[in-house]
Amino acid sequence: MGPLRGIRVVELTGIGPGPLCGMLLADMGAEVLRVDRAEAVRADRATTTRDLLARGRRSVAVDLKHPDGVETVLRLAEQADVLFEGYRPGVAERLGIGPEPCLGRNPRLVYGRMTGWGQDGPLSQAAGHDIDYIALAGALDPIGRRGQGPVPPLNLVGDFGGGGMLLAYGITCALVERSTSGRGQVVDAAMVDGAGILMTFFHALRAVGMWTDERGANLLDSGAPFYDAYETADGRYVAVGAIEPQFYAELLERVGLDPDELGPQMDRDRWPAAKERVAALFRTRTRDEWCELLEGTDACFAPVLGLGEVHEHPHHRARDAYLEVEGIVQPAPAPRFDRTPGAIHGPPPHPGDHTDTALADWGFSAEEVAGLRGSGAVA
Repeated sequence: MGPLRGIRVVELTGIGPGPLCGMLLADMGAEVLRVDRAEAVRADRATTTRDLLARGRRSVAVDLKHPDGVETVLRLAEQADVLFEGYRPGVAERLGIGPEPCLGRNPRLVYGRMTGWGQDGPLSQAAGHDIDYIALAGALDPIGRRGQGPVPPLNLVGDFGGGGMLLAYGITCALVERSTSGRGQVVDAAMVDGAGILMTFFHALRAVGMWTDERGANLLDSGAPFYDAYETADGRYVAVGAIEPQFYAELLERVGLDPDELGPQMDRDRWPAAKERVAALFRTRTRDEWCELLEGTDACFAPVLGLGEVHEHPHHRARDAYLEVEGIVQPAPAPRFDRTPGAIHGPPPHPGDHTDTALADWGFSAEEVAGLRGSGAVA
């Protein structure tokens, strides 16, 4: 099942955004084969088999410094629709598994590349992590409260939203294009580019004078009293996002606030005082009490749920938004399709768990697999 059923993908295993891309493709029905490092078979099994980003695929363990290991990857590329890697620029070329040899074996191959800074440019060879990429993309600076420094938004913006999802999108675009041209191509997905794309809306707001460079003073960055998270009487939090006038009016009516006391909704000079009044009000009841009053209304309200409780919320339970696989609760595949729904096609593998069976399914004979094992090219 899944809209990508029949698509074969080789994932040269990395960390963070690459595995998320592989998970997204696997959830949608693609056959994704992870190529793990041969030495990774010695890793702690309890840890690797709880790596949820690795769910839904099989793993072979290959020594990419062994010539027969390189040849193994090239043979996989011959039969694949997609191969993607997350190395620094030039590493795949030095290993002998870059775009040129892979596309030389299979001109229909979509070759995906996941990096922080991109394949070229003065920073392309520099080390970095999510926080660095989103800083350079202008995505980190606006996130934070008035009078405070920038707050890293976990690693959602660079690694995952601007990285793994961008690569998955690029790969599927290239597959669509291949259906008419018959040719593969290279997809260069850089997290700094992806984070920049995610900021497009804010560039537009700034261009028309609706966004200032002062942190925590804008509509969506905790500056507005009607768009923020507020602490409740029991030390928990609720989220309010009543931007539209009709939703703002309903919020004030339901919580018993006088709009004349707070001032005009979009009067930024009145926002700090209004926030103090709203914050004081929300501290008078518990989170559950506010849920009873506001949840499900047009006040644009939701409880701030922790990771350990999110799956228990009635809305998520009604939609089966979280699934339990081998004792681990995790988000279900998304988006949803009415004819070809995605699915979790198994728990995360331990590196090398499927070396023999997967290579056999990809056209290697038993004798060839035995030879690769004997030479140390696979583990």
